[in-house]
Amino acid sequence: MANELILVVEDNDKNRKLVRDVLTFKGYAIIEAETGEEGLRLARERGPRLILMDIRLPGIDGIEAFRRLRAEPATREIPVMAMTASVMTEDRRKIMEAGFDAYQGKPIKVKDFVVAVEQLLQRRG
Repeated sequence: MANELILVVEDNDKNRKLVRDVLTFKGYAIIEAETGEEGLRLARERGPRLILMDIRLPGIDGIEAFRRLRAEPATREIPVMAMTASVMTEDRRKIMEAGFDAYQGKPIKVKDFVVAVEQLLQRRG
């Protein structure tokens, strides 16, 4: 599984650095975007195996970016994990109803996060 490309769409520097550090330590290749629009562009250009998507982003939010990914044949099949500090039941329900493949609350719990990433990558084989 190592060296698989993961796109991290996150506008918070500290959160992005934590995810980058954890995943590069595990051997994954990381590309990063700070906005939903930039995330869409990188997803189209680079075709990552997994996208980690913050929900609250400048410009289009993570849910809208996710809908656009699913609307395009080139990015439709890429698994997307929502990552958000919004852990209220209603927020989680809205995120999962949008169709995300997985959900991680922030701050991330590193062990649970790594397991969730590995499961999504294995699911797609």
